[in-house]
Amino acid sequence: MHTRRHDIDWLRTLAFGLLILYHVGMYYVYEWGFHLKSDDQYVWLQDIMVMSNQWRMSLLFFISAMALALVRERYSGWALASLRTKRLMIPLLFGMAVVVPPQLYYELVYGIGYEGSYAAFMKEYFNLDTTLAPHKQSDIGLLTWNHLWFLPYLWLYSLLALMVSPLLNLLAEQFNKMPAKLLMVMLVCAMAFIWYALRADYPSTHALIGDWYNHGKYLLAFVAGYLLASMPVIWQKVIDHRRWFLGFAIVGYSLIVLDRHGYLALEEATYQLWYVRYIIGILLALNLWGWILMLVGYAGRYLRSGSKLLTYLNWAILPYYIFHQTLIILLAVALMPLNLHAGPEAILIILLTCAGCAVGYEVVKRIPIVSGLFGLRFWPQRKSTRTAAARKHQPLPDSVAK
Repeated sequence: MHTRRHDIDWLRTLAFGLLILYHVGMYYVYEWGFHLKSDDQYVWLQDIMVMSNQWRMSLLFFISAMALALVRERYSGWALASLRTKRLMIPLLFGMAVVVPPQLYYELVYGIGYEGSYAAFMKEYFNLDTTLAPHKQSDIGLLTWNHLWFLPYLWLYSLLALMVSPLLNLLAEQFNKMPAKLLMVMLVCAMAFIWYALRADYPSTHALIGDWYNHGKYLLAFVAGYLLASMPVIWQKVIDHRRWFLGFAIVGYSLIVLDRHGYLALEEATYQLWYVRYIIGILLALNLWGWILMLVGYAGRYLRSGSKLLTYLNWAILPYYIFHQTLIILLAVALMPLNLHAGPEAILIILLTCAGCAVGYEVVKRIPIVSGLFGLRFWPQRKSTRTAAARKHQPLPDSVAK
């Protein structure tokens, strides 16, 4: 019988909340590219943000896979594939057409001095033969999914997992009997090999096609999450050994920061040695898995209870994700004339982004058809038609987009 794991719900919510903080940080961090950059940029922000940029998206794939595995026993493969397609691809297409374009518009306005109106920009945005901003074009012109790239990747991995779910279940059954330390070694070595073999030749593009390093890293995290949800013995050991994973996370982050500041500098000839590079890959993999498994462990220990807030966020999290980055860009543009100090301005952007996401969710969830464009029900149920018992037992989404 399916038992809802509120720790996974909480962890998913916190992981998506981290995206808001991270993307606001991208506006102020020195040198790192973003759609819009503040005049006030800070080098020290890099050390803070690098703590999560090694693992934050892998964590989302890991958790999404756990949610998929937990709900798999309640639905057929075809039903889950249909649900995932509806709740991921429809919001993706709508987001590319309506929500994402302001990000690119203001990027061009402040980046290359584009002087056209938003209406004129939108004509070019949907024109596959446009000559505007060639450096931002792909095979489909200016059309882009920007921060929504997570949705097609998650959709693809979900379909692959559903296709081979019998094999994954068999692997989970066998791995559940193995020593946890051996499984950890296997995970670290596999992630290190992906870094060693693919990172240099396939830099991150989020273009889906040809993004092989990201596919290797994220697909491994996805498969690992799916398997862990089906391995109760190993899952409990992750919870029991959470302090060890915290230690790996702290050591890994410390080494990365020390290296960024030149304290671990290696001679170029030494760095080119294959075994040295593989050792570096192992350290990076330990950092990634340390953070992911530490968070899963602490969530499993301390976040096992549900709440009204969590029930709300389970439904709201996908619309929040769709809205948040465009709101950050629009708010940054709106606040520019005030010349606020970066600190108060950042806090204001964070608070207003959260408020805007909340308002946006409350609006779209009440509008038929529009609600479905954001991954919710296409035909929202009226409260008057629901009994108290029905509300109490109303099913919740089992992932960011079940």
